[in-house]
Amino acid sequence: MGRIINIDTSSKKCSVALAIDGEIVMGLESKKEMDHAAILAPFIDECVRYAKNNNFKLDAVSVTDGPGSYTGLRIGLSMAKGLAYSLDIPLVTISSLEVIAVRAIFSYPDISGTEIIVPMIDARRMEVYTTFFNSCLKREMEEKALILDENSFDNLYQFSKVLFIGDGSLKFQGIYQGKNGVWLGNGMPHAKYMVTLAEKKFNNGEFADLAYSVPRYLKEYQITVAKSRL
Repeated sequence: MGRIINIDTSSKKCSVALAIDGEIVMGLESKKEMDHAAILAPFIDECVRYAKNNNFKLDAVSVTDGPGSYTGLRIGLSMAKGLAYSLDIPLVTISSLEVIAVRAIFSYPDISGTEIIVPMIDARRMEVYTTFFNSCLKREMEEKALILDENSFDNLYQFSKVLFIGDGSLKFQGIYQGKNGVWLGNGMPHAKYMVTLAEKKFNNGEFADLAYSVPRYLKEYQITVAKSRL
C-alpha cells in the first residue's frame, strides 16, 4: 500500500490526485485547457505540502506517459521524474489509454465482465491512438496510431458489447458496422482514474527507469505550417 501522487498531462486538462492506500485525499484539475506548464508545479507543491503537514512521506509518483498531447506528455513526465529524483522515490508510468479504459468501467453502470473496452484518443483527421482491453483490463491489441475505416475493429463483432470511449471515438460511431457498440462519450484520462493502476504497479514493484523513461507518442511529431505562410 502506498502514498502516491498521480499526474496526468496527456490530454487538454491537467489533473493531479494524491492517494493514500488507494483512496484519494486531494484532487486537483486545471480549469483552462492546455495550461499544463503553468499549473502543474503548483498542483504538485500542494500535494507535497499536504504530505508534510500531515507528517507522512510520499512513496511514489505516477504519471501518464502516452499516447496523447506531445507537449503535455513532455511536461508531465519531466516534472514527475524531477519529483521522483528529488524525493528519492520510484516512478510509475501508466498508459493514458489504460486510464481511459478504467474510466469506461466507472462510467458504464451495467458492466457484466464480458465487455470489450476500446479507448480512442483523437490523433487528427480520421486517425486515433487506440487499443482494446477485456473487462479485466487485459490488453488484447498493441497500442497504435490507427486510421479509422469500416474494417477497423471488425474482429469485435462477435462480442456482446463493445464500449467505445475517448475524444476520438465519436468520429467512429457512424463507421462501425457492429450492432454491439456502446458509445460512452469523450471521456479522457484523469488522475483520479490512475489511482488503482498506480497502486497495483507500486505493490508489484513495476517502476520506470528515471534516466531512460521517455513519452510514448506512438507516431512522430509533425510540424505543420499555415497555408497563409506557404
